[in-house]
Amino acid sequence: MIRVVIADDQALVRAGFRALLESEPDIEVVGEASDGAHAVRLARQLQPEIVLMDIRMPGVDGLEATRQIAADPSLAGVRIVVLTTFELDEYVAEALRSGAAGFLVKNTDPAELIRGVRVVAAGEGLLSPSVTRRVIEQFAMRKASPAPPARLAELTEREREVVALAGAGMSNNEIAARLVVSPATAKTHVSRAMVKLGARDRAQLVVFAYEAGLVRPGWLP
Repeated sequence: MIRVVIADDQALVRAGFRALLESEPDIEVVGEASDGAHAVRLARQLQPEIVLMDIRMPGVDGLEATRQIAADPSLAGVRIVVLTTFELDEYVAEALRSGAAGFLVKNTDPAELIRGVRVVAAGEGLLSPSVTRRVIEQFAMRKASPAPPARLAELTEREREVVALAGAGMSNNEIAARLVVSPATAKTHVSRAMVKLGARDRAQLVVFAYEAGLVRPGWLP
């Protein structure tokens, strides 16, 4: 059973997400929070697999709540999916850097929401190329000539290549096809790169690719 906490300051939004998610036999909404501080408390108390986190909330906002949850070793199993609108692109990029596993637009298709919860619960990043690339490219374009982080030197050439392809929104299967290796090999390269870079999940790996200059805004593999 995938246990979910919904954090949004609008009761109607929470009720809508709850009704949708609980119509699925493998998903249970175990808590609701109207602000970030409450979301952090519920995460610690309930240890859910997923927190659906709105960014704009009173008091402690979703960004700070995301940072607190991602930084708490006891909450390593909690994955955060940011709820947003297109107007909040810069905040989404920051949320991904802070440890969010991905994001969903609030008016997303119901089937996409359910799929997204399952994908993130399974340990993958929720990285829709059509949306995530746009968000992170906008973030990257505000950074002038990014300086490659010191950790970049720890990657092998193949690992750098894999990180760049992941940064372009490719799945493990797509990376495998591009490099002419097996999906298992591609997954191993991605996993090793994440360990070396200290990335919490694939979403942070994508942000790293842009920050390190491995992927340029507008670049397509």
